[in-house]
Amino acid sequence: MAGTPRIALVTYDPGGEESKDRDLPVLVDALREAGAEATAVHWDDPRADWAAFDLALIRSTWDYSWRAGEFTAWAERCGKVTRLANPVDVVRWNADKRYLGQLADAGVPAVPTRYFAPGEPVDLPADREYVVKPTSGAGARYAARYPAGERASALRHTERMHAEGFTVMVQPYLTGIDTHGERALQFFGGRLLHAGVKGAVLAPGTPYDADKVAHPDIRPWEPTAAELSVAERALAAVPGRPELLYARVDLVTGEDGQPCVMELELIEPNLFLWLHPQSLPRVVEAVLAAAC
Repeated sequence: MAGTPRIALVTYDPGGEESKDRDLPVLVDALREAGAEATAVHWDDPRADWAAFDLALIRSTWDYSWRAGEFTAWAERCGKVTRLANPVDVVRWNADKRYLGQLADAGVPAVPTRYFAPGEPVDLPADREYVVKPTSGAGARYAARYPAGERASALRHTERMHAEGFTVMVQPYLTGIDTHGERALQFFGGRLLHAGVKGAVLAPGTPYDADKVAHPDIRPWEPTAAELSVAERALAAVPGRPELLYARVDLVTGEDGQPCVMELELIEPNLFLWLHPQSLPRVVEAVLAAAC
């Protein structure tokens, strides 16, 4: 590609409030300094001309999970007129957390998960602490942790989600999160970029519809060989083995004491560049290469 690369950094509309994406202005400025024409664009802006860009880089479309059908339709349209990263097939697959079952079927260690679609009776554990959340969600929205045997509140929770069309996920609460935290391994341009560890998001008794801190007490982390191996296995199990510009693999300690996948973020993971400023040049280099 000749000339100046034109890059859209795709984000959400904060509705007059300050954006929660701390990395966005830093990345826009760094790409401009590197010679690109970089612009932050709301994914649902009807005025946006996606064909005018060489690359649409999904960054912080953090309202997509409540509008998954609308968002996927946008990704389909956008991917037809420019390069979309990550690709639309990845967006479609990763927007539904039933992918955790597919990873487990492929032999990747993952948090055991059961799924209950609208209209199906929900089977809740009676002998252990557990988590209930929707298959389409981000930032722990509509997620809650329940003690063993708790049914009344959990059932109201599941009924609310079913009424809104969400498929319900039920998972054991892995207590290793409380002691070892949740490790987030970031990949960019096909290589490990950096990693962080954060505390437990779901405090006991917090209502499912309460606002939650998505990344409490996050700090840099040096991943172990076992964590890196599980993360790489998860990425290798993505259907079609697509080229992923970026990815975040969230790991927790399973009941066997080994790392397992809590979530695979391939759509709009927070990069935490403010925590890892040394990673910015590598991100810029990979984005520019993707735009060419």
